[in-house]
Amino acid sequence: MLAANSAGPFVDNRSGTIMVSPMPTITLKDLPRNLHRELKTRAKAHHRSLNKEVIATLQSATEPTRPLDTSAMIREAREARSKFKRPITAQEISAWKKQGRL
Repeated sequence: MLAANSAGPFVDNRSGTIMVSPMPTITLKDLPRNLHRELKTRAKAHHRSLNKEVIATLQSATEPTRPLDTSAMIREAREARSKFKRPITAQEISAWKKQGRL
């Protein structure tokens, strides 16, 4: 007997096992080489398969945006600055950023 469950996919329980229809798929055609290369690079950096990287990228691109809480950002920046015993220069911050990217 085939019936739609509350989540939507069809379930077949005729043989004593439950079979759920597979997830939808997408085939991309004429993908530019540089885009393919960039997705592969990102997948490697995130320790994901190319398929999982494409899914993560699409999810990120389609999720609703949230307004920035500028007051919270300023408060967090001030808290971080208060941990230093002396003034910090922009050059020091730039150097720390570069070190973090190695």
